[in-house]
Amino acid sequence: MNPRAADAPAPKGRSRRNFAGARPVMDDVARLAGVSKQTVSRVLNDNPAVRPETREAVQAAMRSLGYRPSRSARSLASGRTRMLGVISFDAARYGPASTLTAINTAAQKAGYLLSSMALDDTADHATVAEAVDRLSAEGADGVIAIAPQHRVGQALADTHLDTPLVVLENEIRGGTPLASADSRNGARKAVEHLLCLGHPTVWHIAGPTGWTSADERLISWRDTLRAAGAGVPELLIGDWSADSGYELGRRLARRPDVTAVFASNDQMALGLLHALHEAGRRVPEDVSVVGYDDIPEAAHLLPPLTTVRTDFAAIGRRSLRLLLDRIDGRTEERVEPLIPVEVIVRQSCGRPPRG
Repeated sequence: MNPRAADAPAPKGRSRRNFAGARPVMDDVARLAGVSKQTVSRVLNDNPAVRPETREAVQAAMRSLGYRPSRSARSLASGRTRMLGVISFDAARYGPASTLTAINTAAQKAGYLLSSMALDDTADHATVAEAVDRLSAEGADGVIAIAPQHRVGQALADTHLDTPLVVLENEIRGGTPLASADSRNGARKAVEHLLCLGHPTVWHIAGPTGWTSADERLISWRDTLRAAGAGVPELLIGDWSADSGYELGRRLARRPDVTAVFASNDQMALGLLHALHEAGRRVPEDVSVVGYDDIPEAAHLLPPLTTVRTDFAAIGRRSLRLLLDRIDGRTEERVEPLIPVEVIVRQSCGRPPRG
């Protein structure tokens, strides 16, 4: 194609409209700049075939008219809707909610809007497939799935999707990029912190079975104890809520041999602290406690909670970057490192009691 053809001027002799009180449109910009509507579209799409002097004339017309391209205009120019879909599960929990907020912030900075669908924890294959189809039908340029459960990852793997897809907190077959934090390393650091304080073993309140992060932390808790030659206590399984941490904490509070507990999230650790206080077990003098996630309230508990910090903002930013790469056709295979985590040491841990 001849580059000059891209800059072909519009037919002369048309009268200019009075813009007072009316929002200027692409036709107005083309008329004032003396170019075709297609050329304005190419300037909006940053087409390299547009000559610099023509680009400047169009941009000057846009400034003169106060023209701001609408989303539909940009979509026509680029062939994209500038809309991304997000499917989330258990969106009220701190982790998914924080990740969704981070994705939204990163998407806005990149010039995209989000269409979000929150599904129930019990969503089956058909419900997941319907959500994916709906976002695709809405014209989403790509989809991010916050998929914390193994069965959700399987449902996504079984769903045919032509739209680019990025999955968080799960691994599915087919080369789908994922953005996840290093849960195994986080759990290992938590357990080693307690063992280094001199505790003979560490009890664990796990998250619900079938959740990727809960299973990863459970496996790492068990492996770390075995590697240290420590006994592996009875496993206790909660449901992420403070209520479940409280109920399981009441059982632990009755056992004098319990001196250290690692909870798979901060909410369950909060319930555990309540149960220990109620039973007269002091933290950290009698029992040390470590949580996971570093929720904003963790620093204000009594005592302030030692916990593993997850960088949910980094997860959101990476997921958006991976998705935009796929939308732009950059699909080369590469291994994305897990997002690192760190132990935030506060006042809920100490050496085990004597005797």
